[in-house]
Amino acid sequence: MDRREFMELAIGGLAAGALAACGARAARGPAAGGVTTNAAAFGAARRMVETRFGKIAYVERGEGSAALFIHGFPLNGFQWRGALDRLSMYRRCIAPDLMGMGYTEIPDGQSVAAGAQAEMLVAVLDALSISAVDLVANDSGGAVAQILVARHPARFRTLLLTNCDTENDSPPPALFPGIHQARAGRWVDEWLAPQLADKNFCRSEKGLGGGAYTDPARLTDEAIDYYFAPILSSPRRKAQGDAYCAALLPNPLAGIQPLLQRCEVPVRIVWGTGDLVFSAANPDYLARTFPKSRGVRRIPGAKLFFPEELPDIIAEDARRLWGAGEHGLAPR
Repeated sequence: MDRREFMELAIGGLAAGALAACGARAARGPAAGGVTTNAAAFGAARRMVETRFGKIAYVERGEGSAALFIHGFPLNGFQWRGALDRLSMYRRCIAPDLMGMGYTEIPDGQSVAAGAQAEMLVAVLDALSISAVDLVANDSGGAVAQILVARHPARFRTLLLTNCDTENDSPPPALFPGIHQARAGRWVDEWLAPQLADKNFCRSEKGLGGGAYTDPARLTDEAIDYYFAPILSSPRRKAQGDAYCAALLPNPLAGIQPLLQRCEVPVRIVWGTGDLVFSAANPDYLARTFPKSRGVRRIPGAKLFFPEELPDIIAEDARRLWGAGEHGLAPR
């Protein structure tokens, strides 16, 4: 074999190896390659389910035992796209849009308070014939999740909480100005609309990006459009967005601690230490309150919406929490 033949065989072998590796990554799914679904693909996957609360928008990936992901405010199910990419090989992952947010359609007068959101999600699970789920939540979605496990503990196998409300910190003081704006019917027009119109402003220190994202650059133009455009799409939707913000007060978790102290659902807390909204005491409070706490993992410097920015962390802790359960973690 001469030098030229050797080089051709070597290069061919390397190319074949690279193609095989790419094929293996594709077989394992988007998580392995670090791919995150874009807004167009996420929107194309959106479905609607009819409930007594209205038409609830959701995206579903995977099959088998179900996991329910509850987003923060003023986001929607798109917040969990990276987690769904990484976890849909292990669970039937469902990411709905809460009432008043995203693409969910509800009638005038429908309550969008946390308690109503919790019952809406139970109705969604019923409509999808799902009896029990693993629950993952962030921000105001964490308050909804606590109400769910308090009211309907048998429907939840595990709970993964990220930065969110607690009974002692709901709503957090940082939200009071927005709540007062919303009660005057001005929050959507005066706070949200300027950030949709000027996305660099949205990513600035005065916008959502600077306040809630560890790296504001990760709040992309398409994400801002996907989050804010539906809320600003009509006078009705603007009113529902204001109603969501206004309903954060009074405290939706008042009196819930005794119920949580009796909760038998295993709970893991993953907390960003750079949060500018919620108290740094909240994760320890949650760990003390839930009798089956699996402890706290702190993510140094991470802000409120880190689950969107760092989906690998969510996937890692979810898999560890789920793996302790009876349904296991064999890829599907």
